Amino acid sequence: MTKTVLITGCSSGVGKSTARFFAAQGWNVVATMRSPQPELADENPERILVMALDVSDQASVGAAIEAGIARFGKIDVVINNAGITMVSIFEATPRKAARQIFETNVFGVMNVIREATPHLRKQGGGTIVNVTSGVGFMAVPLLSLYVASKHAVEGLSESLSYELESQNIRIRMVEPGAIRSTNFAASGMALSQQIPVPENYKAYFDHALQSMIDYPFDSTEEQAVVETIFQAATDASGRLRYVVGPDVEEYARLRWSTSEDEYRAEMSRLTGQDAWRERSV
Repeated sequence: MTKTVLITGCSSGVGKSTARFFAAQGWNVVATMRSPQPELADENPERILVMALDVSDQASVGAAIEAGIARFGKIDVVINNAGITMVSIFEATPRKAARQIFETNVFGVMNVIREATPHLRKQGGGTIVNVTSGVGFMAVPLLSLYVASKHAVEGLSESLSYELESQNIRIRMVEPGAIRSTNFAASGMALSQQIPVPENYKAYFDHALQSMIDYPFDSTEEQAVVETIFQAATDASGRLRYVVGPDVEEYARLRWSTSEDEYRAEMSRLTGQDAWRERSV
């Protein structure tokens, strides 16, 4: 029987590419986004249903799930892909902006899981894939709120992997690094430009931002992330984490295979902190 996947954040980037990829593999796809783009469904009208879904609105989530089930009969896999980022100095970031990050990246994921779980249980089980990030298990400067939100989703996912196993529902995390060919970073910078940089931080902010621009790793092809999401959605093993990208593979090695001192020393080098200290002496 043909399987069905519901994906959040399909207006562009990884979400849109993932919707197309699943449809190409013969899946039914409920492609959701805050502002529906009918042309995505027009590409494959038999396989793709485009629905409005705002992850911060519980009723919107429930309505999209119900519409997907009405159209395709069931939903086998849910992919939490919607997310926003922000580059800023934490001290200067307004509370409203911090709440916006968490409403989408954390509470939005919770809303989708809360609404999807009864349906998955009723049909005998299923899989929930949470697209997190390499910064879900490590951290870098200027992304404190984004990092915090992804750490929260990682903790939630690991805990739920035990709880939902009792309901025959698998939890998976896909942890990408920096992705090529996506507007995710651009949208984050647009939001960040609304937040002024305090004078006390100006020199450091410029240095840290340049270190981000001079990223020491090759970026990850978007297609590699899409294929990893598909792997996570279809893997019948007990695996929880799927890292993808040369940067996040190195971060994972440092985080899980070295001492805390070694990890901190190498991360200071990779994020430009060492260069800042030398400059500040």
